[in-house]
Amino acid sequence: MFNKKTGLFAIIFLLGFASFGAMNAFFSYTNTTEFCTSCHSMKINLAEYQETVHYKNAAGVRAECADCHVPKEFFPKLKAKIIAAKDVYHEFIGDFAVSDEIKNDPELYLAHYNKHRWDMANAVWDKMRASDSRECKTCHSFSAMDFEEQGKSAARKHPRAMEDGKTCIDCHKGIAHHEPDDPSL
Repeated sequence: MFNKKTGLFAIIFLLGFASFGAMNAFFSYTNTTEFCTSCHSMKINLAEYQETVHYKNAAGVRAECADCHVPKEFFPKLKAKIIAAKDVYHEFIGDFAVSDEIKNDPELYLAHYNKHRWDMANAVWDKMRASDSRECKTCHSFSAMDFEEQGKSAARKHPRAMEDGKTCIDCHKGIAHHEPDDPSL
């Protein structure tokens, strides 16, 4: 009744189930804002985020880091986690592109950060544009907007953006972090 094949299948099934559970627990833990901002390199982003409507607002609804930066679907999420792992690794071993002198001097660190900020922001914006602002749309959608309740500018621009096939990030850069200056200007 209970042969080697059945036993092997049961072991593989249990290992797969346990691995899937462990991976989900890992994803949940690494999706917390506390985890995201525990790295030294995220302190500037955290301070900016805490000044925005995504952090504090009249409705009391908070968008956490993962809500904007981590896809909800499994395979895009897995890809994002793999890409982010290299950043965590370099932060962990202490060679995240800055010397201790820069890392420990807030003014030097901010200058170093701002030197790379335009490229970092554009990489995120390109990713968001390529996904049609997928993460934004887990909370926001044109079809759910009451244009009459919006301010004059938004009520005029949102229908036009919808008709023109624009996506959130085309107009809403700098919504959760300061928008960097274009170095070419």
